[in-house]
Amino acid sequence: MVAETSTFPIDLTKTRLQLHGESLSSARSTTAFRVAAEIVRRDGPLGLYKGLSPAILRHLFYTPIRIVGYEHLRNAVDGHDSVSLSGKALVGGISGVIAQVVASPADLVKVRMQADGRMVSQGLQSRYSGTFDALNKIIRTEGFRGLWKGVFPNVQRAFLVNMGELACYDHAKHFVIQNQICGDNIYSHTLASIMSGLSATALSCPADVVKTRMMNQAVSQEGKSMYNNSYDCLVKTVRVEGLRALWKGFFPTWARLGPWQFVFWVSYEKFRELAGLSSF
Repeated sequence: MVAETSTFPIDLTKTRLQLHGESLSSARSTTAFRVAAEIVRRDGPLGLYKGLSPAILRHLFYTPIRIVGYEHLRNAVDGHDSVSLSGKALVGGISGVIAQVVASPADLVKVRMQADGRMVSQGLQSRYSGTFDALNKIIRTEGFRGLWKGVFPNVQRAFLVNMGELACYDHAKHFVIQNQICGDNIYSHTLASIMSGLSATALSCPADVVKTRMMNQAVSQEGKSMYNNSYDCLVKTVRVEGLRALWKGFFPTWARLGPWQFVFWVSYEKFRELAGLSSF
């Protein structure tokens, strides 16, 4: 929760940047700094935290399941020290998929509320007044299954993120310790979190762009959507905006994942130590 709160403005900027280009009115190129500056100019500093409450709600389910699930699956496969990097990657991906399926409704609300601020800046009416209002309206207009809209690109992203993040952090930390670069302390945790952030971003950014656009779209009054499925969204994005559009928001994503993982892993390892548990 602390990691999410401290890096949320970067996540909001990334989401707005990924949605940029969907409409003809926003076809001109922009940067993360311009997007963030526009949010502050229109909504004030608190505008950078629009959608924080569903993000916190999501992590109450998502993070415990994926972190604890990864550790148990890793130990169940073949013990901690004997699991290969590819084995850790597979275990990380599976734990991420399970966690994301559970947390997908909260993720959907977070993306919709983040995108709402962009609609207001274009002179359009805000769709939702809060987290529970968003949940009610989505269920009423799109059905209960609507809460899992975009779950497939979401799951794809979760698999890639956790494959890169958990496996890389685990492997990098133990590589640093075993080669006596530094001990099992904040220095090894920091180095490992930087590496895991970079690998997770590189692997997941295309799926993240597709996920964001799929989850943001709402069904029109005629019952039509901009994208039919994840593949359709991928093809239309590349056709209209080029291949580089799949890595829109790469640097904001990395800029968020780096600090997020530093805060999370350092605090998590410290809490484990205080609780009398072994290192991750």
